[in-house]
Amino acid sequence: MPPGYRRCLTCRRTAPREEFWRVVRVHPSREIQLDSGMGRSCYLCPTAACLQGARQKNRLARALKAPAPESVYQALAARLLPQSDSV
Repeated sequence: MPPGYRRCLTCRRTAPREEFWRVVRVHPSREIQLDSGMGRSCYLCPTAACLQGARQKNRLARALKAPAPESVYQALAARLLPQSDSV
């Protein structure tokens, strides 16, 4: 994989990291947050299908090795709404 490229947790697509949502387990507090922070991270395509797949199979929690609160999924779902209005 070229430098600066990441892989989606659900569909396994590789692309530049700017095309993904970043979910981070912050060190050392183990809190899960979006976009920024130092610690273990994973990436998701900004699509409803990838978000739904990650939620159904609990992929965020498994990848980050920490429980993923429902509020994280709700925040990501809220990011989808403005995109669907413009289509």
